[in-house]
Amino acid sequence: MLDDLLAVWRAGGTAGVATVVRTMRSAPRQPGATMVVSPDGTVAGSVSGGCVEAAVYELANEVVSSGHPELQRYGVSDDDAFAVGLTCGGIIDIFVEPTSRDTFPQLQAIADDIAAHRPTAVATVIAHPDQDRIGRRLVIGTDTVDGSLGSARADAAVTDDARGLLAAGRTGVLAYGPDGQRQESGMEVFVASHAPAPRMLIFGAIDFASALTQQAALLGYRVTVCDARPVFATPARFPGAEEVVVMWPDRYLAEQAEQGAIDARTAICVLTHDPKFDVPVLQVALRLPEVGYIGVMGSRRTHEDRMQRLREAGLGDAELSRLASPIGLDLGARTPEETAVSIAAEIIARRWGGGGRPLSGTDGRIHHEP
Repeated sequence: MLDDLLAVWRAGGTAGVATVVRTMRSAPRQPGATMVVSPDGTVAGSVSGGCVEAAVYELANEVVSSGHPELQRYGVSDDDAFAVGLTCGGIIDIFVEPTSRDTFPQLQAIADDIAAHRPTAVATVIAHPDQDRIGRRLVIGTDTVDGSLGSARADAAVTDDARGLLAAGRTGVLAYGPDGQRQESGMEVFVASHAPAPRMLIFGAIDFASALTQQAALLGYRVTVCDARPVFATPARFPGAEEVVVMWPDRYLAEQAEQGAIDARTAICVLTHDPKFDVPVLQVALRLPEVGYIGVMGSRRTHEDRMQRLREAGLGDAELSRLASPIGLDLGARTPEETAVSIAAEIIARRWGGGGRPLSGTDGRIHHEP
């Protein structure tokens, strides 16, 4: 919702910004989900998928009028379940604040950092015995800090913890004593981590890669397509990719790893199904200490042959167990587009611990913890 918020901010107006800061049970949105209410009454974004939007809209307008932020909890209750409750049975805490040049002078700098893929975290006091401290914030980069929560002790404690969350790409609430004391209560700080978008490296400039590029972009990945064949690896064939690289896959992946450009959120998809390309790049990928997902395309026969080649190259069972092969979930996919959905579904399932089964055939919670 950053573009909508910036439009109001740059025009000198004040927007009501509602952010999900904490969820319990089967909440529809995760912490960080945001709704922006502009001065003209228009709305961008969502905090609950529709359950409590009307109530949050009214609260946002009230907060803009009063100038005082407010933390509000929404959940099912016997007497008011349909007015402001969550029909899913979950509970969400939403922090609503007025946002303008005066209340949030760092907003443009944060937008610039996000656009440049520079990690930045915003730590905001959402609860405190001193009402004047609520809404204060720190903007925390890898080696920079701007703003204050009201005391040097609190600033130091939150800065250290927020950088830990930022490194992990996590968003959530931290609790302290009123002055930042450890193992005490009284002050709650919501840390919104704006880590660079995760990367997906697709090896093999084929039609399946083109479809997967589009699917990955929908999921928020920065996509690189790499192939050693310049006639196939062209930007025109992969308009959804951030970059198209002509290089042997194993060499490119090794260079990226040396530069520190591979992390625990990176997805590696090998679609060449040609042993002279995929076996060398998989040798590099499976030996990397941190990769979020490694998948490779091929038939059952190709899979068995590939596994034998990888074992002959010295990879053990622990390394081979990290490999998703054949790639994707069993959706019965046939076309490149359907296969791309299958691959994306497996990546999502592995990230959140989903089983890949129809929800109608399962019990318990719908939303998994990571």
